[in-house]
Amino acid sequence: MEAFQSWVSEHKLTSIGAVWASAIGASLAYNSRGKSTLKPSLRLIHARMHSQALTLAVLSGAAAYHYYEKSTSNQEKVTNA
Repeated sequence: MEAFQSWVSEHKLTSIGAVWASAIGASLAYNSRGKSTLKPSLRLIHARMHSQALTLAVLSGAAAYHYYEKSTSNQEKVTNA
């Protein structure tokens, strides 16, 4: 788990892009199952909207994690000084 966290920490944009791409794929797969009355173009629009919402949530989480990392490192600098 620690190796995964360090990789995500080093490759933030790549991991966010991977989440976006997998969200589009998952949404398309979910909307394509069964008989749907939606046109394929409308399915694609809905998949894009779902993945954008998930990407915004991931970006917010990444910003919070970045802020947490900065505040933790600043507190360590103060205690070590």
